[in-house]
Amino acid sequence: MTNKIKVALVQDYIKEFGGAESVLETLSDIFPNAPIYTSIYKPQFLGPHQGRLEKKWNHRIHQSFFQYIPFAEKIISPLRLISSLAFKSFNFSKFDIIITSATGAYFPNSLNKKSAKLICYCHTPPRYLYGLPTARKFTQNKFIKFIVEIINHFLRLQDFKYSQNVDQYLANSHTTAARIQKFYRCDSIVINPPVNFPKIAPALSREGARRAEGFFLAGGRLARAKRFDIAIQACNQLNLKLKIFGRDFSNTLEDLKKISASSAKAFASAESNIEFIGEVTQEEKAKLYQNAAAFIFSADQEDFGIVPVESMAYGCPVIAYKSGGVTETVVDGKTGIFFDKLTPESCADAIKRFQKLKLKSSDCISRAAEFSTEVFISKIKKLISQK
Repeated sequence: MTNKIKVALVQDYIKEFGGAESVLETLSDIFPNAPIYTSIYKPQFLGPHQGRLEKKWNHRIHQSFFQYIPFAEKIISPLRLISSLAFKSFNFSKFDIIITSATGAYFPNSLNKKSAKLICYCHTPPRYLYGLPTARKFTQNKFIKFIVEIINHFLRLQDFKYSQNVDQYLANSHTTAARIQKFYRCDSIVINPPVNFPKIAPALSREGARRAEGFFLAGGRLARAKRFDIAIQACNQLNLKLKIFGRDFSNTLEDLKKISASSAKAFASAESNIEFIGEVTQEEKAKLYQNAAAFIFSADQEDFGIVPVESMAYGCPVIAYKSGGVTETVVDGKTGIFFDKLTPESCADAIKRFQKLKLKSSDCISRAAEFSTEVFISKIKKLISQK
């Protein structure tokens, strides 16, 4: 059925690999003949995923005129002011269905859909427009903040206008669905994003080995809203080893290293227990999950949170701040444990409570299976077949 329908895929921009890009990759697998439209395509920034994605995407990508703006990858944020022009420049007249993967950075739903049905897979409405924590540190200059607020007011009006161009919203979580209803006054269908599940089932008797390894794990996009500083300070308070993986997209790493060093000094550790691993391959990440005592997730109001579910898929329980999408995936006391305040002390208390529990890897794996790629593919195919 889906092979007879002409589908186009649209992504804000492609110059990093995170949850949105993972969703796009799976959508591109579901619809292997669908071209991919994006404002900017910079595969050199895709890290260890570059080779795989270039092979899949290079012949399918259609970029906007943004691609030819000098140093476009360095001015991604300012370009959002005219991002609607990039998507309006594409011709979608020959398609039956257009699926946008909207990260909340640009305005892909501004496109001219012609007679096609526009389906938006919404990762979140723009966080910077609606008071949610963002990846970048904002200036404290009062005059600049005032100007930005005026600009954001008009961008919110624009965002709402383009939101009404969508025929069907798909939300990555109930958290995001609530935001879509609040800000756009639109209903949505919740289809959780695909989570990378190990091809070979991990050993289920890892509890003893995890305790023996003695390290905790954190990682993903190294961005401010992920609040890695909370995990760092909590682990230094308890003199525990913490390994952090991921690529820095907004000068966060240097800040985290400073926090790590000062926290270690403040709590009289002989040396910092924090190890920054950098960007890792899926195979390297799998080994980290399989050997860590637990994954610490302290993101503030996360939209969904693929990494915690991925962690559970490898049998690794999660210690998480109780907010956003992670409250929909982690089962408190069974596949992980929550802390209620976004402070190092609250996180440290959760770690101590976790250490007294005996959570089963099998429970983590079973829970993660509910969010597998296969489940995502099945739901998307069923939805498209009904259009």
